[in-house]
Amino acid sequence: MSTASAAPSSAGAGAGAGAGAAHTAASPAPALSAPAAFAAPQPLQGAARLWGTIALSAATFMNVLDSSIANVSLPAIAGDLGVSPNQGTWVVTSFGVANAIAVPLTGWLSQRFGQVRLFTLSVLLFVLASWLCGLAPNMPTLIAMRALQGFVAGPMIPLAQTLLLSSYPPALAGLAMALWAMTTLVAPVMGPLLGGWITDNMYWGWIFYINIPVGLAVALITWTIFKKRETEIRKLPIDTIGLSLLVLAVAAMQIMLDRGKELDWFHSGEIITLGLVALIGGAFFVAWELTDDHPVVDLRLLKQRNFAVGSICLAIAYSLFIGNLVLLPLWLQQFMGYTSTQAGMLLAPVGLFAILLSPIVGKNVQKTDPRMLATFAFVMFAVVLLMRAQFNTQADFVTIMVPTIVQGVALAFFFVPLSSITLGGIPPAQMASASGLSNFMRIVGGAFGTSITITIWQDRAAVHHAELVEAVNRGSQATTSALGGLANLGLSQEQSLATINRLVDQQAFMLAANDIFMGSAAIFMLLIPSIWFAKRMRMVAPAAPSSGPQAPSAADAAAGAH
Repeated sequence: MSTASAAPSSAGAGAGAGAGAAHTAASPAPALSAPAAFAAPQPLQGAARLWGTIALSAATFMNVLDSSIANVSLPAIAGDLGVSPNQGTWVVTSFGVANAIAVPLTGWLSQRFGQVRLFTLSVLLFVLASWLCGLAPNMPTLIAMRALQGFVAGPMIPLAQTLLLSSYPPALAGLAMALWAMTTLVAPVMGPLLGGWITDNMYWGWIFYINIPVGLAVALITWTIFKKRETEIRKLPIDTIGLSLLVLAVAAMQIMLDRGKELDWFHSGEIITLGLVALIGGAFFVAWELTDDHPVVDLRLLKQRNFAVGSICLAIAYSLFIGNLVLLPLWLQQFMGYTSTQAGMLLAPVGLFAILLSPIVGKNVQKTDPRMLATFAFVMFAVVLLMRAQFNTQADFVTIMVPTIVQGVALAFFFVPLSSITLGGIPPAQMASASGLSNFMRIVGGAFGTSITITIWQDRAAVHHAELVEAVNRGSQATTSALGGLANLGLSQEQSLATINRLVDQQAFMLAANDIFMGSAAIFMLLIPSIWFAKRMRMVAPAAPSSGPQAPSAADAAAGAH
């Protein structure tokens, strides 16, 4: 991988949840770098550099892994805590929303407290939050702890990139980022496999407990090696009002989306109140951010055509991707009889082609129109979803896995070109703000997309269930024959009707999933003309790895794989 293509990126990290911050690291470099009077430390040498690289990569691996490991465990978590599997998706959305809020604050926090202190504290708090997640006795507690985990995870990946780059001389920056990128590419593959195995063979809390020894070791090694390399601390203003409005509006919208289905949407006073809070808070937030001298999210960047087009397309596409990624294991485990381990095995291959192809895409993105590459990615996503839309309840393991493998191709051509479109032409002085806003939109889009997808899945299943039961009546020969056969097996009439209803549910939710897949494919196709509203712009590789806008790296595709 070339130095340019391996340079730290600013958009596309994901999940989401946690990996979503992965691409703010190098971009905030102008904001994180010290002024001229502050002497930057020399690169590390020998064993110190080796152990520093291992610790920083392990922190990234832990963060990205935690974003993907819970997806296949949602039914088990929900069942153990006494809620529906669909309510279990709050475990994913709470992490994503909190992480999105924390991402834009990384630059300010690192200058206020120092990069090394902030990174070490973030890791320790991540360990604490992971421990509390595993101990959670009920769903509200788990959601609160996951939100805490997502918030403290925000600075981890950006600062891991920044500290790693400071450990290597400029000539080896490409090698440093190549090593770092491999951890973000492998973690999304390992997450579903490890999460499924732990859930089936141990207690689900261990998907969080495994962070404790890793996190403590990372914090100890990082502090020991980097404590004398602390960056300069400066007191900078913080947009307290803007941050408060941001938290209020986003939290209200997410709670509304999560609880709307069970409270019958706008027939509920609570949902109406949450909607008004989100609307009014969002309006005040936009007005404040457009006029404040130090906005927490610089919305004025959306005046730049490429940034607006790239960020919006990225947010919409990512919301579709994450929504379908959460839906698939839920359907498999609830209605297809798959275990968590089997569901994890089906999700894991999504990272294989991303690992193989993303270095090639990153190396050649400067030579090709990124709009063409993004178009190819959207087409591949649509093809994958159309393949899934043909699923039925008789689909075997291989049939379900093939689209997942093909999806890795779409990921490799998705994040890297969209990073180039979004951040191409952004001046170095605005790169930190642009990166923060782009990642914020993407991560929030992923959280909202998850809630919307599950809600639509339930609504469409109810419609299909009502249509299917019309054929289940005493005048139907098929119904009479089925009831007779079940009675011969010793089932009572109530048990026989419950069995038939279960079969109807299985078909209804299968048809609803097909509707989601088909609709998502259509939206991906609609994104194709949208991306061509962007102008073609080349990103100029800087002389130093942290001095300005950079070509996206292979790590960009990693984020989406989780």
